[in-house]
Amino acid sequence: MFEQTFRNLDNVLRREAGCATELDYTEQTSWMLFLKYLDDLEYEHSQEAELVGKPYHYVIEGDYRWSAWAAPKTEAGEFNHDKALTGDDLIEFVDGKLFPYLQGFKERASATDTIEYKIGEIFGEIRNRFRSGYSLRDALELIDGLSFRSQKQKHELSYLYEAKIRNMGNAGRNGGEYYTPRPLIRSMVKVTQPQIGETICDPAAGSAGFLCEAHDYLRYGPMGADGKRHSNKKLSTADLDTLQKRTFYAREKKSLPYVIGIMNMILHGIEAPNIVHSNTLADNLADVQEKDRFDIIMANPPFGGKERKEVQQNFPIKTSETAYLFLQHFMKYLKAGGRAAIVIKNTFLSNGDARALRRELLDTCQLTTILDCPSGTFLGAGVKTVVLFFEKGAPTRNIWYYQLDPGRSLGKTNPLNDDDLADFVAREAGHEDSEHSWAVDINDLDPDTLDLSVKNPNAPEAEPLREPEAIIEEIHTLTQQSDQILERIRGLL
Repeated sequence: MFEQTFRNLDNVLRREAGCATELDYTEQTSWMLFLKYLDDLEYEHSQEAELVGKPYHYVIEGDYRWSAWAAPKTEAGEFNHDKALTGDDLIEFVDGKLFPYLQGFKERASATDTIEYKIGEIFGEIRNRFRSGYSLRDALELIDGLSFRSQKQKHELSYLYEAKIRNMGNAGRNGGEYYTPRPLIRSMVKVTQPQIGETICDPAAGSAGFLCEAHDYLRYGPMGADGKRHSNKKLSTADLDTLQKRTFYAREKKSLPYVIGIMNMILHGIEAPNIVHSNTLADNLADVQEKDRFDIIMANPPFGGKERKEVQQNFPIKTSETAYLFLQHFMKYLKAGGRAAIVIKNTFLSNGDARALRRELLDTCQLTTILDCPSGTFLGAGVKTVVLFFEKGAPTRNIWYYQLDPGRSLGKTNPLNDDDLADFVAREAGHEDSEHSWAVDINDLDPDTLDLSVKNPNAPEAEPLREPEAIIEEIHTLTQQSDQILERIRGLL
């Protein structure tokens, strides 16, 4: 049912002049979904308060609540067409009254970790792109048909929303900025093995895929090969409260991913996500204290970007490459004994400009594993990547490599899946050797370059290249054979 609603919603957005791209579709879907979710959440809380005889104070005031302007109902519970705004009246209300009211929550909120502050942040960063009040009315009625009142409904909506994020990520060459393949994230979570009570951070959150998958792993158990979670895990009330309030932390610089990340975490069951809208790289690493650090960091930081000189001054190793600055940030923000799983461009392994950073990583952390990902892992982004797994607190002694080979070319119609990574996850715990995996002693690396791009010693030997003279001789023989065949054919004509 929900799937058809999302299809119909996309059809409405495609014919709306103010929405031109998949990014616009996701942005507009997000703000409407958020307000509908908030209305359902407030209704649920008001019912709970009524049961115990307590008053409930709504976060959103009367005229601005979803049930008042987006989906007014009659006493019989049917849609009230007489009361519902449409056309120019609806656009004027949304742009002139609703959005300014919601933006004001940022100033009125008591703290940054409240739902009130998130409302203000979200609506301070996006705008209504609908130009036709009739199209907006159609979209609102479709969104109103969705419900967040059961765990099953939230699961279905989170699945559909993830599909929308994936489509948005695949739509442009910078897709990795918005979407890291979920099978890859799930394998990183399984290898990192987070536990209830540990803090998990993504300082380059994007659509918050790492935190959503980590939440589902902790809440419901690891996903099986069939794409389902079979754990009978039951968490205590205290554990659930810890998951909600003291486990997941994130930061995101750009407005659209920030909004999408919040909505994605909400759909995965985190009511007031701890996502901060700020530039992570603006932190001065010299000011980091123990209370600022995390048990686990998982991230796919942006690479290829350039940062200003004043930002570079915050880091001991000066570089304009954003990914290298982020990696320094991750190492600094990990607690002693903390674990990290980081996606980075494979040129980090050998690039001369990254030599000092490689030395810092190897000296201060145990780089346990390097997962070499094939081309096409990130759809829409023509770069080769690796995943670095490391623990802070002791220098590197041995590195286990795994060269991922799905046995096929990856693409939009044939993306990476969980089965492709099953062997990696199974072998990583014991660092087992195989045709695709091997270990390297740190002392065997070139001490000057610290080049980490080690060739797989277990791969089947390719046939040796032939000498040029042998190739020329074969060409000559084949030419003679062709001439003889042609002569026979001419004799038959």
